[in-house]
Amino acid sequence: MGESTSAAVDNPVTSRQFRAVLGQFCTGVTVVTGMGATGMGAIGIGAEAPMGFTCQAFSSLSLDPPRVVLCVSRDSVSWPSISAGAFFCVNVLAERQGALSDRFARSGGEKFRGVDWELSPDGAPRLAGACAWIDCRVHTEHDGGDHLVVIGEVRRLAVPADDRAPLLYHRGRYARLDAAP
Repeated sequence: MGESTSAAVDNPVTSRQFRAVLGQFCTGVTVVTGMGATGMGAIGIGAEAPMGFTCQAFSSLSLDPPRVVLCVSRDSVSWPSISAGAFFCVNVLAERQGALSDRFARSGGEKFRGVDWELSPDGAPRLAGACAWIDCRVHTEHDGGDHLVVIGEVRRLAVPADDRAPLLYHRGRYARLDAAP
């Protein structure tokens, strides 16, 4: 049997406790991107612009059919526009893309300024330098408390020819894989 804590089960879990305990679980870091309508663009109302946000709550869900799951904060400014466009790309960040993760974790601003990217066939931005990309169509969204649980239908995916280590997040900071076998 594993170790347990002495916390009473009838005590409510606080946000601070929740973060501290779940922070022990190491995750990869992704940036979810899509094209979304802006309020007023240079070419008029409803102009499309690239949008995105950093997302750690991401996982494979099903092999047949191929699906992924991600959890999006209900406070996300980007997700409603990306979702309305139906297509998104999950960019699995590489170890050296911590600054990119930080940039896309902030709300607002011009996140794509100076960032190298290209459009996928379905029209979602793919970020240069990522370890992998997964193009998806929104399949369903479900209530997840203060988050939405989004299921994406995988349409295309790939990894670059060169092997890149992933960007990891553990205990509130970026971490690296140990190079030793």
